[in-house]
Amino acid sequence: MVRRFAAGVSLIFLSLSFSFAAAASKPNLVLITLDSTRADRMGFLGAKAALTPNLDRLARESIVFEHAYAQAPASVVSHATILSGAYPQSTGMSAIGGALPSSLLYLPYLLKSQGYRTAAFVGSIDLDPLNGLAQGFDRGFQTYDADFRPALPGDSRPPVTERRGDLVVAHALAWLDHNAQGQGQLFLWVHIGDARAPGSSYNSAITAADSAAGKLINALQQRKIYGNTAVIVVANHGESLGAHGEDAHGVFLYDETIHVPLLIKLPEGQAQKAATAPPTARVATKVRLVDIAPTLLEIAAIPVPSQMPGQSLLRIAKSTSGGSGTDQPVYSRSDLPQRGFGWSPLESWRAGKYLYIRAPKPELYDLTADPGAAHNLAQSSKATLDTMAAQLDNFDRRFSGEAGKSSAELSSSEMQKLASLGYVGLQKSAGSAAAVAGTDPKDKIAVANKVIEATQAHDQSKPDRAIARVIATLEPIVSADPNLYLAQYTLGAALARKAQYAEAAKHLHKAIELQPDSAWAHYEIGATLLKTGDFKTAIVHLEIATGRLPAFAPAHISLAEAYEHTGRAEDAKRERSKTGQK
Repeated sequence: MVRRFAAGVSLIFLSLSFSFAAAASKPNLVLITLDSTRADRMGFLGAKAALTPNLDRLARESIVFEHAYAQAPASVVSHATILSGAYPQSTGMSAIGGALPSSLLYLPYLLKSQGYRTAAFVGSIDLDPLNGLAQGFDRGFQTYDADFRPALPGDSRPPVTERRGDLVVAHALAWLDHNAQGQGQLFLWVHIGDARAPGSSYNSAITAADSAAGKLINALQQRKIYGNTAVIVVANHGESLGAHGEDAHGVFLYDETIHVPLLIKLPEGQAQKAATAPPTARVATKVRLVDIAPTLLEIAAIPVPSQMPGQSLLRIAKSTSGGSGTDQPVYSRSDLPQRGFGWSPLESWRAGKYLYIRAPKPELYDLTADPGAAHNLAQSSKATLDTMAAQLDNFDRRFSGEAGKSSAELSSSEMQKLASLGYVGLQKSAGSAAAVAGTDPKDKIAVANKVIEATQAHDQSKPDRAIARVIATLEPIVSADPNLYLAQYTLGAALARKAQYAEAAKHLHKAIELQPDSAWAHYEIGATLLKTGDFKTAIVHLEIATGRLPAFAPAHISLAEAYEHTGRAEDAKRERSKTGQK
């Protein structure tokens, strides 16, 4: 049952109308996203281990949403939903990257167009629009602080792929000191990724993330802008930690990775319209990350575009204040099984007390009686299963074939280029498989765990014995099953870092056969072929890579080098000019 708000608190929401235009000035907006953070580690959601004192303190003056759910268990996909208010089918992002469509309604751009000064500070290369997976994420941001360095073929320097939360916050505070007193209000997004960092216990990482968030909140208070600031804290997804056999995240859609913490601290100017203290309330109805963008727009008194499928969380809170709110179903999907491994993707539907997971072996759980989703009712509760499946079918039809689609499938020109190199059978969309066909990820999770762990080690290690261990892990896996894109790509990239270029090219070639629209695979093989002297083939791949990664300087530099080796001096000059080189 949805808990009733206290009578005084409910009056607050009765006073909140569609627009807050009557406020003296628009509020500042601060969005804090916590990477890989489970709801059950938050003290304000019932955890007993006292890991989050700063967030617990903030929660006491906030609206707390007890049952918030992510739409994907992958950082770049989930953040695209948070920042656009759109489902993964519409954002075009996948777990292996992509590019936000320029036509997509995007919260930072909308806020900037209304006079907000916009800035982002992120703690992971995944969210780097220049060097990572988040192409287009910087649209509308006047400042986007990332500056990571991926592992590059032939580069002896260790990659820079993560930044501790306290350092991310320090960068954000330096920006805040220069912008807090300027004209116009602020939209500040701070991403804290401590919980995804290797080498420390998960609980310790949660405490580190809480400490970083606390420093940001304290700084807002010290700079006297906290009162007129709305603060939203939310996790992009959780972490399995071995539940259901999954070591990390990205594959399964159970509560360990999909149920996330979410709270909203309203600005005083809005919160005190009908009360003398900020509203504190707990909302038990289901809400979604797709609801965050329209919420921020409503707080900023900006009309919410009708194209946004989410609802304002304030409206949801208001509707439940008298106990009359109805639970809304929640959709989530995981494309990493298909995009990374060639297995079936997964989709889930949460409605009422049930969780339905569409897979080759369907799953149905009564989460009231079985919160750990340990007892599959798919065979014994056929009528419920069919009802949930029909509801999910109806939802999927809203996207008219968009589900699972890559953000940028191969163009006819790219197809012709690859065909000239001998690639065949690439006409089919790489993401077109249905969630009821192919290999069930449940049957292969042990393989996924090994490949994902090797991928993380490759991204974070120096090219020494650690890379040798990555190679030793992946070679038997691809030998047993050569059709695993993520394994082939990571093995090829690791071999390139060890200067085993000819062998690396073989695995990268196979990776492109499996996922021909992977910009990073095209870059890796192009840079690798430069080392082998196959400049003409390198050019084909690097032209595709630069078209898909237009802001990634190493791809342009590699392409310029390939042009120079083939006597195309003017083309080389043009590519170098895109990086600021002469």
